[in-house]
Amino acid sequence: MTEILYDTIGKAYNATRCADPYIAGRVFELLSPRPDGLYLDIGCGTANYLTALAEKGVKFYGVDPSETMLAEARKKDNGAQFFNAKAEALPFGDEFFDGCTATFTLHHWDNKLKGLKEVNRVLKPGSKIVFLSFCGEQMRGYWLNHYFPEMMKRSWELLPELPEMELLLNNAGFQLATIEKYFVQEDLQDHFVYSNKHRPEQYLRPEIRANASSFAAFCSPEELTSGLTALEADIVNRRIYDIMKSYENDKGDYIFLVAQK
Repeated sequence: MTEILYDTIGKAYNATRCADPYIAGRVFELLSPRPDGLYLDIGCGTANYLTALAEKGVKFYGVDPSETMLAEARKKDNGAQFFNAKAEALPFGDEFFDGCTATFTLHHWDNKLKGLKEVNRVLKPGSKIVFLSFCGEQMRGYWLNHYFPEMMKRSWELLPELPEMELLLNNAGFQLATIEKYFVQEDLQDHFVYSNKHRPEQYLRPEIRANASSFAAFCSPEELTSGLTALEADIVNRRIYDIMKSYENDKGDYIFLVAQK
């Protein structure tokens, strides 16, 4: 399913998806890469975040199951090598990499335990993997639930809650080292599903929705139509701000996770 989805949206992915400077900076800091190290980016897509980190001097290999996404990635001047592969079957030898990044990809892995074990296999002892992801508790706090409840439910079911996630990491040979909440800011440049938390009118634009996997894969035409109609009306009558306020919480919108082998 992931390959088909991203072969479809990958053709225009870069129109709304780009590396946000703050997110790229935090991934870099959490990864703490060695100047002479080699790093793996899993689910690299069109290599937006890989390229941003490569500009900071990090040497990467990128893997993604979508050839359409990889074709776009290879057009960029980032010095990386790219491979058509899934996390569950990495085409590399044991203890090959000095670390790994996984940005907005874990929810697409078919078998998360198998994928994590594969990542562990290809990482050197002491290496880190840095995730930017989400958990169900966070997604239940998105005001998008008011308009697209079935889409959101299908989305949060893709990932375990944090206690189960820690257990998965432990079973794959990792120790959870860092948990850092990420709250969407108004100047965010990457248009993933809740990136327009503070700019509800953006969700009325088809190109914004097209490259967010929740809208592309989990929102039925009926729910999309009814949700957009209600959202547009609430923007006009300004009720949207009361709805947004009712969903305010301290759980974070996304989460950085760092695990160490």
